[in-house]
Amino acid sequence: MNRKSSCWLFCLFFLFCASVTAQEPNSTGQESISLTLEQAEATAIKNNPQITIGKLRALVAQEQVRESRSALLPDVSINLTAVESQPGGRIAAGGLNNPLVYPRAAGGVVFSQLITDFGRTTNLVSSSRYHAQAEEENSAATRAQILLAVDRSFYGTLETQALVHVAEETVKDRQLFSDKISALAKAKLKSDLDASFADVDLSRAKLLLLEAKNNYESSLAQLSAILGYADLQNFALTEAPSETSAPPLDVHPLIQQAMQQRPEVLSLELEQQSAEKMRHAEHDLWRPAISALGVVGEAPVRDDHIPNWYGAAGVNVNIPVFNGFSNNARAKSSDLEAEATRQKLVDLRNNVARDVRIAWEDSNRDYARLTVTSQLRKQASLALDLAQSRYNLGLSSIVEYSQAELQKTEADITDTDAVYQFHQSQRVLAYVLGSLK
Repeated sequence: MNRKSSCWLFCLFFLFCASVTAQEPNSTGQESISLTLEQAEATAIKNNPQITIGKLRALVAQEQVRESRSALLPDVSINLTAVESQPGGRIAAGGLNNPLVYPRAAGGVVFSQLITDFGRTTNLVSSSRYHAQAEEENSAATRAQILLAVDRSFYGTLETQALVHVAEETVKDRQLFSDKISALAKAKLKSDLDASFADVDLSRAKLLLLEAKNNYESSLAQLSAILGYADLQNFALTEAPSETSAPPLDVHPLIQQAMQQRPEVLSLELEQQSAEKMRHAEHDLWRPAISALGVVGEAPVRDDHIPNWYGAAGVNVNIPVFNGFSNNARAKSSDLEAEATRQKLVDLRNNVARDVRIAWEDSNRDYARLTVTSQLRKQASLALDLAQSRYNLGLSSIVEYSQAELQKTEADITDTDAVYQFHQSQRVLAYVLGSLK
């Protein structure tokens, strides 16, 4: 057996040993938690404090409706009074009258009921009701925002996890190639320059792996925080199979859908109606208010001039005349507030239309990238195989093979990024359409 054959046998034995002793990436030691996208969303809905805050604000608004509606219901109170006074004494200061004050101990019930204020109170109740409905839509908007954040973080973590796998495969392949070239260089079958190029490529792959692992840990930390965990969780993400479908061809129906479904738009529409009802209520301040009044009671301990029991009923009409222009200012302020809310709604609708167009364009672009990056990956793999064959036959230099390796790695990264970017753009499009609930 000649020297050249011995060197080739040595290289093959070395490569076999290297492939057998290849190790899996180190784990963190923490037991992994299996997690699907649906489970991640359910966990965020349960644990994220922003969703709880939105629900609590909606409940507060419901109580404000009850508070406004209480003005339409009877007002009943019980009074207990005991007085000791000088016989024949009168209150002489502090008022225009000087009523007698008799010693007594009595208890009674006071009743009052608003008959009508010509629409002011009912407008206040309607305003509160619209505001409560708006808070419910705000709660739904917060929920959708959290779900979008969860989905983007979930797919972002899946992407970094896939990039770690790409980097590990790159390190493994370049390690085998570097060991092979080093062995051949020692046998004087390859130059030291070839070995240096191989080592440089291996170092680049190791740096890529370090960066990919760091990005993966950062993505896990972000996902853990969104799901309501203070500590880093070792999630084992499971990707459910999904169909890759092209976005709709026309964006205008999507814009109409967003205007009808987006909770932010619905909330501001309700706030506008609430502001209109408040505006009417503030203008109704100049209208009279008619109330029924009634009292009944008993005085077991009393002066001889006071009867045993008392009772009275009546109607009161309160007609506003002048209060220092306070009612005028409140009416003008409510007009301005209603107009400001209307302008906010116009601005929001413009922004929603813009967001839908951008999300639709991004989704179309990412869908088109899937085919291009897949072809790029296949062509880069073919180019690497051809470059390796040419290099093994001595028809090309290490530089050509190194360039083909770099292009193959870039193609793998680009194709992986395209897949998960498309998933994220789909979730963003669903969010801007109001379908993410």
